Amino acid sequence: MRAVAARVTEASVTVGGEVVGAIEEPGLLVLLGVHVSDTEDKAVTMARKLHELRILRDEESCATSGAPLLVVSQFTLYGDTRKGRRPSWTQAARPDAALALFDRVVAELRERGARVATGKFGAMMAVHSANDGPFTVLVEV
Repeated sequence: MRAVAARVTEASVTVGGEVVGAIEEPGLLVLLGVHVSDTEDKAVTMARKLHELRILRDEESCATSGAPLLVVSQFTLYGDTRKGRRPSWTQAARPDAALALFDRVVAELRERGARVATGKFGAMMAVHSANDGPFTVLVEV
């Protein structure tokens, strides 16, 4: 499982002209990709890491500050561009498996007390964000 976590002052996801998920205060925008071999255990670990990741101002995390997360599915994080000019998607999980694990990460974050907004899985989304810093890290489990 792979995520790009960006510290933002605000972020939103729009589908068909309608905002489907947003955070309107400082927090994390998380682009989450699911690998073909990922498991529920990895989803739980990813949720913990994202919630406790100390990249907010003053080395705070969402867990310690109560900052929100906007989590957006992003299968393209597993695009392999080493050969040719067209990415290969063979390492990205199939949609049904990816949705189940994406939902597990979100559910685990909420069980931990996190405030979580999401995009719409599988939809063509417009993601808007105001990066803070910018401060962006790659998280892998």
